[in-house]
Amino acid sequence: MTRWFITGTDTEVGKTVASGALLQAASAAGLRTAGYKPVASGCEITPEGVRNSDALALQRYSSLALSYEQVNPLAFVEPTSPHIVSAEEGRPIAFSALSAGLRALEQQAEWVLVEGAGGWFTPLSETQTYADWVDAEQLPVILVVGVKLGCINHAMLTAEAVKARGLRLAGWIANDIQPPGKRHAEYMATLRQRIDAPFLGEIPYLDSEAQQAECGQYLTLPQS
Repeated sequence: MTRWFITGTDTEVGKTVASGALLQAASAAGLRTAGYKPVASGCEITPEGVRNSDALALQRYSSLALSYEQVNPLAFVEPTSPHIVSAEEGRPIAFSALSAGLRALEQQAEWVLVEGAGGWFTPLSETQTYADWVDAEQLPVILVVGVKLGCINHAMLTAEAVKARGLRLAGWIANDIQPPGKRHAEYMATLRQRIDAPFLGEIPYLDSEAQQAECGQYLTLPQS
């Protein structure tokens, strides 16, 4: 059983697109896969309950039949930092709850992908961040870089922060969140030179869910 944590250079850089692609690639390799988004803010109220679109995507791309609550145990409606909305609602985000959900998936899957919220240091409480929980779990990290102006600095800062914890940066993914611009090739060359971790692939600019459903072909799986 292998476990991975997906983080991004910022919010809205395509962590879920990359997570879906990795789950597709792992399933195609014959692995029993599970996606896990322990904390999600920015959810909708549906007849089935509070639902987050990113968590629904992870549920859809997991090879195991998982309930929504298994994929996303902590869901908040307001699209803001988790530590703010959890405090306002009186629903603290306990590391024990995040870990309990992960333990349950580990009993069923061979390959578990955990998707964070926002960037590396997203706060989960007044004193703890997502990075603290990943450190406690000793999860190898995969970095998603949304390729745009400013991404080089954000990618290098995040990669250094992960390694400063003594965690393994198992790889990074370039996600074209906008049509490639004039300096795209130079951005990519610099990222490949400066990020000291395996390059797992580049997901091209995709403007439909149908295209996203087939983007596992662009990635290679990280090495255990």
